[in-house]
Amino acid sequence: MRDSWDSLPVLAQDLIIAGALLLPLLVIGGILMRGFRPLPLVRALMWRFRWANLLFVLLIAVSTGMGIGLIAQERGLRTGSAQAAEKFDLVVTAPGSELTMMLAAVFLQPSAVPLLDGAAYDRIANHPQVQIAAPIAFGDSHDGAPVVGTIAEFVTYLSDGQIEGRIFARSGEAVVGAAIDLRIGDRFTPAHGRGSGADAEAHEGVGIEVVGRMARSGSPWDRAILIPVETVWEVHGLANGHRFEEGDRIGPPFTPELFPGTPAVIVHAGELWANYALRSEFTVGGETMAFFPGTVLADLYRVMGDVRQAMSVMSIVTQVLVAASVLLGLFILTRLFQRQLAMLRALGAPRRFVMAVVWGYGVTLLVAGTMLGLAFGYAAALVLSRIVTHRTDVLVTATITWAEVNLALGFLSAMSVLSLVPALVVLTRPVVENLRQ
Repeated sequence: MRDSWDSLPVLAQDLIIAGALLLPLLVIGGILMRGFRPLPLVRALMWRFRWANLLFVLLIAVSTGMGIGLIAQERGLRTGSAQAAEKFDLVVTAPGSELTMMLAAVFLQPSAVPLLDGAAYDRIANHPQVQIAAPIAFGDSHDGAPVVGTIAEFVTYLSDGQIEGRIFARSGEAVVGAAIDLRIGDRFTPAHGRGSGADAEAHEGVGIEVVGRMARSGSPWDRAILIPVETVWEVHGLANGHRFEEGDRIGPPFTPELFPGTPAVIVHAGELWANYALRSEFTVGGETMAFFPGTVLADLYRVMGDVRQAMSVMSIVTQVLVAASVLLGLFILTRLFQRQLAMLRALGAPRRFVMAVVWGYGVTLLVAGTMLGLAFGYAAALVLSRIVTHRTDVLVTATITWAEVNLALGFLSAMSVLSLVPALVVLTRPVVENLRQ
């Protein structure tokens, strides 16, 4: 049975789950409404008490939409952060916290980290399996955007060669990310630190020209300004990694004794399998530490998963409270038209017909609230995605999937069963007493 289920397409599995969730609602509806036509009365009740019904539908929609939006957002954040780290196969740094180093090197979060010296970089760059060994130098900014020093090969690799203009070819040139408000030909002066405006301490006398713009990648590097690593070192009064007789040449190879240091080296191997061997080889106790950003993210996701489980428990508790509120609301709404129901019973309407009217009325409100809740959840996911993308520079695209749809259908199905309770309570009330009210 398990093998048969696993062999089904994902869409077919989702549709079967959705059908199973709706089955109780369909069965109850079929039993109650068989041989009757309660829908005209249900429509009349919906119109007669339209404003109270509208508030009830909005209550259901908001409670359902909030849960759906948060779940979709959490999944979108995971996907976006994984895509942002996709180009970073292996990162080599000084020993320390892998999480801190990943946030600094991959997500460009400002951190005070130790540096790798020239000998360590030379050993990495000259390894036969290493195709790209990109030193990263950060600490400066322009208008709040990080200015990152690196090599031209890494910029080409990071952008898949999709660069408007050209790559930098000498010190004093820059390639900007897609979200940077600078055009090709503009010049700017970098500032020390990550401040902006009056808070930024500019490097006077330093002018850098924008010569290229990378295509959008959906990562924090869209808001980065990439310059030759030699420019960063020179601006801070350090050696530029090359001998005097080499002139203004940029890029590797670097002279180890003239290499000022780098907080991280982004390594790209020619073969995927080589990354595992390189991680072991470049992890030298007390000297260097190599790690996969994807592995660090997976560990972070596990922590987030534990938090998500705790939030799921809270969500279940919240849904129980919402369910109790919905039932209470149905009891209140049925009190509004108890006289009309009593007249039906006095005229000889079957008890099942009266139950069908009350239950159909409640389920109509639940269906409308759930469908509107899905729309609210989608809208909430879009708004939250834009906020998170703006705050983190990680492109987050949250969409409503079958997981959220089935969650809403499960709530609808459970509440449709519980809606039998108000319908049964209506039948227990004395007809004469209700007619006098």
